[in-house]
Amino acid sequence: VQLQASGGGLVQVGGSLRLSCAASGRTFDSYTVAWFRQAPGKERGFVAGLSWSDGKNDYTDSVKDRFTISRDSAKSAVYLQMNSLKPEDTAIYYCAAGPGRMVVRSRNWYAYWGQGTQVTVSS
Repeated sequence: VQLQASGGGLVQVGGSLRLSCAASGRTFDSYTVAWFRQAPGKERGFVAGLSWSDGKNDYTDSVKDRFTISRDSAKSAVYLQMNSLKPEDTAIYYCAAGPGRMVVRSRNWYAYWGQGTQVTVSS
């Protein structure tokens, strides 16, 4: 499966962005899709994930109540709605997909990765 991430940009503190991740080559059926982010000098870390089979999701604590992961089955797309953005949210955001029904936070579990999209939050 090929993943295409988009929607990043420059936004002020408190603003919003919506990231998109589109799949090609196959659908997300029986996959878990997640968003990770990597800031300069830091490791790539889990942000949010969604099980395509049952819709269950998971978020890292720092984005709970601000970010929402959702899906559009007809478009084989996953979205990350990011609200109340903070400077510490600045990073390259990657979407990833891996086979299975459970959301896994380890990046090593995901077999497929998009190219990344830059999110910059200015203060």
